Amino acid sequence: MAKVALITGVTGQDGSYLSEFLLGKGYEVHGIIRRSSVDYRERIAHLEGTPHFHLHYADMGDSMSLVKLVGKVQPDEIYNLAAQSHVQVSFDAPEFTADVDAVGVLRILEAVRTNHLEKTCKIYQASTSELYGKVEEVPQSETTPFHPYSPYAVAKLYGYWIIKEYREAYDMFCCSGILFNHESERRGETFVTRKITLAAARIAQGLQDCLYLGNLDSLRDWGYAKDYVECMWLILQHETPEDFVIATGVQHTVREFATLAFHHAGIELRWEGEGINEKGIVEKVQGDKVQCTKGDVVVAVSPDFYRPTDVVNLLGDPTKAKRELGWNPQSTSFEQLVELMVKHDMQKVTREHVNLAEFLEKGIVK
Repeated sequence: MAKVALITGVTGQDGSYLSEFLLGKGYEVHGIIRRSSVDYRERIAHLEGTPHFHLHYADMGDSMSLVKLVGKVQPDEIYNLAAQSHVQVSFDAPEFTADVDAVGVLRILEAVRTNHLEKTCKIYQASTSELYGKVEEVPQSETTPFHPYSPYAVAKLYGYWIIKEYREAYDMFCCSGILFNHESERRGETFVTRKITLAAARIAQGLQDCLYLGNLDSLRDWGYAKDYVECMWLILQHETPEDFVIATGVQHTVREFATLAFHHAGIELRWEGEGINEKGIVEKVQGDKVQCTKGDVVVAVSPDFYRPTDVVNLLGDPTKAKRELGWNPQSTSFEQLVELMVKHDMQKVTREHVNLAEFLEKGIVK
């Protein structure tokens, strides 16, 4: 019989890639979605109607809905990817972040225990490199001390420790994957990487003048989300329940990401100034379709995008995952990742521009 997987956060970037991956492995995949008057399922729309893929309404803030669903589905594996995952938003909505990202993990664990599945159901918890926060050593591994530096990170730390507690107290197969930054063309548009690639595409096509960013010196370990979901699965196939860092072991600044993104959009940048006065200026354009010229300021720094407390140096050590799981964190390089994202967003912006022109021509919008 096919294995049964239950995915929370199935409509997100990771949830969509994980669904595709597990379906390819022959799983029966069940996803949890929240009731909403707005359609937010574009990342999984291509999977709806696919045999062995099922969606159910439940909520991470409603323990009863989770208990009922786990009892109905009887999963062999649960992947808890649901979270309020935006660090900046966690400063604006700390209570909601705590309820979903911290107590939500406990609700999943108790739903499994309530249905007496603690000996048969494996649980993967999506943890985060933000646990390291004000980092105490570089690179960060499974043994590096935690120093969370945002409401999001503090909530995720509870999730990490409650997984460890249930593993030891109830002998449950539950694990945390400490994921470093992982991006893709499906990343939410408010996250800095996607904000950069979309802006580069829009500026190249004359639809935006300037991109405003925060700390350009922030260092991140960026990987490809499609590669990272494979490691999530491998963690639950491991003989023993353990926690793993999921990272590439390679680090880049926000400035480097922006430089490479604009390059793939046909714009070569040079940087002038320091701190909040730093600017990205067009040095050269490639092709006659790029809608900006040498000397244009296309990237600037805004203090509005600085966080009350900011994590500036994240670099993961994936040695354990490579050694014990056989996972390759470099399947997609940083350069390939940025190119994939920019190529997708160049096409997306072109389609939007064409659609807008058609609407204007037909008088649908003015």
